[in-house]
Amino acid sequence: MTKTQVLLYDTTLRDGTQREGISLSVDDKIKITRLLDKLGVHYIEGGYPGSNVKDREYFERVREMELEHTRVAAFGMTCRVGSKPEDDPNIQALLAAQTPVITFVGKSWTLHVTDVIRATLEENLRIIRESVAYAKVRDRELIYDAEHFFDGYKADADYALDTLLAAADGGADTLVLCDTNGGTMPWEIEEITRAVQAALPGIPLGIHTHNDTGLAEANSLAGIRAGALHLQGTMNGYGERCGNANLCTLIPNIELKMGLAALPEGHLAHLASAARAVAATANQSLYRQAPYVGQSAFAHKGGMHVAAMRRTPLSYQHIDPALVGNEPRVLVSELSGKGSLLSKAEEAGIAPEEIADLPQVLERIKELERRGFIFEGADASVQVMLQRAKPGYVPPFEMLDFMAVVEHRQGRGIFAEAAVKVRVGDQVFHTAAEGNGPVNALDAALRKALLPTYPRLAEFDLADYKVHILEGEDGTAAVTRVVIDMENGKSSWTTVGASANIIEASWIALADAVEYGLAIAG
Repeated sequence: MTKTQVLLYDTTLRDGTQREGISLSVDDKIKITRLLDKLGVHYIEGGYPGSNVKDREYFERVREMELEHTRVAAFGMTCRVGSKPEDDPNIQALLAAQTPVITFVGKSWTLHVTDVIRATLEENLRIIRESVAYAKVRDRELIYDAEHFFDGYKADADYALDTLLAAADGGADTLVLCDTNGGTMPWEIEEITRAVQAALPGIPLGIHTHNDTGLAEANSLAGIRAGALHLQGTMNGYGERCGNANLCTLIPNIELKMGLAALPEGHLAHLASAARAVAATANQSLYRQAPYVGQSAFAHKGGMHVAAMRRTPLSYQHIDPALVGNEPRVLVSELSGKGSLLSKAEEAGIAPEEIADLPQVLERIKELERRGFIFEGADASVQVMLQRAKPGYVPPFEMLDFMAVVEHRQGRGIFAEAAVKVRVGDQVFHTAAEGNGPVNALDAALRKALLPTYPRLAEFDLADYKVHILEGEDGTAAVTRVVIDMENGKSSWTTVGASANIIEASWIALADAVEYGLAIAG
């Protein structure tokens, strides 16, 4: 049976860039365009050519691209009050963009007509009708965004419908109902959308919602339930104020929960990677708890949950994460049970029978967490502990002693020096090195001691070093947690250390990171 198709209209490049902290270059916008086309989005709103040079350059460049799934839209306003479309520079800029789709936005709410653009109600209907008609005869697909439609409908339903009729009379192909202030409730969205569909039968409707009440996705789904089959939103919910409807949440809900079609067959599995790529291009961290695509969307921490998951994965997951290109994760912490460690062992390729005393490892983890360690984001430290619990495991090195000092010398300023003594096999190495700080000096001294035996250590890069002070009210006596990210060009891993002494905390994390890289990392 053929599924009903919902057409996806992405406005990340226009509405999404109105989010505080996001500014996309033309190259960024081209990159995101390619990502969205590969994902299978039907429309990409590229920008507002009448407002800035950057968007005009984007439209020039995107014309040269061969897009497989996507039609590019240029966005703009209806002509100004008292003017004609042919005399309006913004409309001329829309036409000059040469996109196959033009999206006009117009006023639906009497408040905006009389108090914002300061027009008569009849004049507003004229500029909607004539603007759409002027562009339509130039062989463009016309989408009309009815701004503030739901607020306008609640204030004056007849007039709000008249604005839609004006756009339809002008030749609009799709009428999009917008909850621009984001304050409408889902039941209102559904009721009003049904009323519009009954009043304007046969005209395709769309839905565009904002997240000011935290209901953008629920409101979008309510509009689709009521018959709107054109969906506007942004990747990762980017947008002004609290953001727009999040397509990364809506697309799987439409396909997996509502049984409708959104992306081309098989493309849903690329959703998580697309969400992360767009976030990286926008220089934003992807929200870890984002539904479906976030790193924590299928992360399991409670021991009871993990035990149940080991018997049947759907016991604590509403879908198979692979459907959206994500994967389950087991977090180890003081809440963990035996099942959590068994899962971690399996991830590391360790059979349960290889671990001499799993309960002892679990108790060790719980004790260390009580002392300030956090293992849920430091899988490498957990895997090192599991390896050490295997009978016959020989660590690549054993730390015997270390020393780190920081000095100030006249004429030289501040510098640090560290010395380490380590055992490798039956040999003991005692080395020293300088650094710009004590941790850097320790790292250099350890590498100096181990490189003759393990030359691949030269490929290890200490990518990140984070310090978190626990219970700051203890002042300089507070426990310090150190998290280290290390990578070798092929993989990356994270370790943790904690102590009232920041140097010891750093050494614990550093030693675990090096041991993991030498003994476990690919």
